Amino acid sequence: MSKKNKKSKLKKTLVEKMLDQKKIPYEQLSFDTVQKGDVKQMDTSILAKDEHLVYKTLVCEGNKVSPVVGVIPVTEHLSMKKLAKASGNKKCELLPLKKLVATTGYVHGANTPIGIYEQHHFPIYLDKNMQKEDQIAVSSGEVGRSVKINPNDLQKITNADFVDLIE
Repeated sequence: MSKKNKKSKLKKTLVEKMLDQKKIPYEQLSFDTVQKGDVKQMDTSILAKDEHLVYKTLVCEGNKVSPVVGVIPVTEHLSMKKLAKASGNKKCELLPLKKLVATTGYVHGANTPIGIYEQHHFPIYLDKNMQKEDQIAVSSGEVGRSVKINPNDLQKITNADFVDLIE
């Protein structure tokens, strides 16, 4: 491999190394980031019509089971009632930003269902609509970095349930 190719290749994240160990196929993705208030977020607008294939990982607190994780398209809103019902809670709310790193080990915009499950075994719930797709993208543990992965592979390695999560 030439030096030029080595420089252009992305360094693997811990999540990508986990996927390699488990022999799960994936594709590395990199997005520009934008500063929104006090947090950085991925700029997925370049995807236009395919933006619905990028999924965000939302960590919530439940009144009985806590924390719980919902994974939905970046273009949609999480239904707290549906997540609560799926997770055996009466109610759920987003985990406060100040508790996020201490709870998951990831900063806002870098939460990944793969890393969260591997490290903490929190219950993961994937929006059922992702089953309609061959590949979706989820964070690979760093802001601006994602992996394109088959939803069924994601479900297997996170021991997740496919449920209706969208408002």
